[in-house]
Amino acid sequence: MTGTGIRLQAPAPGWAIDADVVVVGSGVAGLTAALRCTAAGLRTVVVTKARLDDGSTRWAQGGIAAALGDGDTPGQHLDDTLVAGAGLCDEDAVRTLVTEGPDAVRRLIATGARFDTDAQGTIELTREGGHHRRRIAHAGGDATGAEISRALVEAVREGAVRTVENALVLDLLTDAAGRTAGVTLHVMGEGQHDGVGAVHAPAVVLATGGMGQVFSATTNPAVSTGDGVALALRAGAEVSDLEFVQFHPTVLFLGRDAQGQQPLVSEAVRGEGAHLVDGEGVRFMVGQHELAELAPRDIVAKGIMRRMREQGADHMFLDARHFGADMWESRFPTILAACRTHGYDPVTEPIPVAPAAHYASGGVRTDLRGRTTVPGLYACGEVACTGVHGANRLASNSLLEGLVFAERIADDIAAHRGRAGSPVPHPAPRALPLLDPAARPRLQHVMATGAGVLRSATSLADAAEQLDAVHRDAVAGNGEYKAAEPGVESWETTNLLCVARVLVAAARRREETRGCHWREDHPESDDSAWRRHLVVRLNPDRTLDVRATDTHHFPPTTTETTAEAPTAGETSVLETAAVDAPREP
Repeated sequence: MTGTGIRLQAPAPGWAIDADVVVVGSGVAGLTAALRCTAAGLRTVVVTKARLDDGSTRWAQGGIAAALGDGDTPGQHLDDTLVAGAGLCDEDAVRTLVTEGPDAVRRLIATGARFDTDAQGTIELTREGGHHRRRIAHAGGDATGAEISRALVEAVREGAVRTVENALVLDLLTDAAGRTAGVTLHVMGEGQHDGVGAVHAPAVVLATGGMGQVFSATTNPAVSTGDGVALALRAGAEVSDLEFVQFHPTVLFLGRDAQGQQPLVSEAVRGEGAHLVDGEGVRFMVGQHELAELAPRDIVAKGIMRRMREQGADHMFLDARHFGADMWESRFPTILAACRTHGYDPVTEPIPVAPAAHYASGGVRTDLRGRTTVPGLYACGEVACTGVHGANRLASNSLLEGLVFAERIADDIAAHRGRAGSPVPHPAPRALPLLDPAARPRLQHVMATGAGVLRSATSLADAAEQLDAVHRDAVAGNGEYKAAEPGVESWETTNLLCVARVLVAAARRREETRGCHWREDHPESDDSAWRRHLVVRLNPDRTLDVRATDTHHFPPTTTETTAEAPTAGETSVLETAAVDAPREP
């Protein structure tokens, strides 16, 4: 697999750092990989977009799922994960997750993470949607991510890991053989490492998190702009199942015009007995699924959207008044504070909630060692598609996936230590025209209305046309826009357009409803035609190659081999829209 030769428009690197491995991202996946690589004696550099603890991990409320309780087994965890994934999970990947997960959690505890325990010191476990057992370990009541982030950040700062904060990764560097040779990045305020530079390394681990900021309302932090997926596409890597964006059912509703990150009301609140009700107090999820409010997230989100549409409402309610003040303050202090900050008191009134973009189940296609289709490039965490989540992530599997596959990546890098050749420029580098950052709200609105929870051929076609118009106006400086100069905001906006177009292309192709992909014009799942993965690759001419494949697996990348072209059981179709040019008539 060779790169596309497409790069973000940016100045040439003015400085460089040499390393054995560069990890891009500082959530649970990135820091776990970095710590394990360092323990193996590898010179490791962590590059992170803001501060070390500013990623999505610290916002995770509910917890981390693993078969830690009496009577629970990895097999039961596997079954729940496969059901939630709606037929598209890779069973080998799920088995790896649930089998290696318990020990990975114990190693996390040994690193310093402190989970909530009972009087005897046993980890307290709760339930969330789709789980038939209490297997969710939590910390600080509803601050699990913050505690995990704290423990990992402390371990990194106390160890030998080199960190570069306030750094936006730009593009992958490769050597003459097409192997990974590092990354280019832009750093703000790092003294000698200010402006555009490079980290030279034979192994690159993408752990950049999600792309929730492609939508108007999301639970993702501001840094989640799809940078890793966009970089991987430009590098020639394959992306899989990007149409499966999970919309969390219960996000605090702040009004129709709310933009950006919205406060999450954890699924654990429903796990402890909160009820979803409409404006008349009716529990509308009862009878729709055996688990009612604790059904998998896609089912609950669809149930909320249906009820909203039936009643002409813009939100539903989560009623947990029966918890009482003591339980709210001890078990869910973070959520309680967030609600009160916005003028709601869940102790005395139901919480207004509506679905919002939460988690990308798809991402950069990897094998069971986190290897992508580009030699030397790895991916883990939300940026990756390991095959674990299928069409819909099971609640609280994401933190566990980050742990398990980050450890596997580190072990693979240590076992195949290599030296990259010198980075070489592409023979004919093509810089993407950058978008005026002022176009971002318009792009987000297009995605929210055309490719959100409810999708159809009409809405997706309109979204594709509108994205073309956004690009045309923002690049040409039409109307309110101006010609964009290289900079963090224009790079982010350009990345957002790239992932938006791939998401829309895949969603248009999948003509069925499955997991968190809901097509109103194709309301049923179609196993005969669509129990398949959609794999997308960016071509050098900037068109998208979209193909369907029966399996998530692909030949592993090593120092000698790269992934093959589509094989039996795969169909390939060219998407005529380029990621950076208007759709051809």
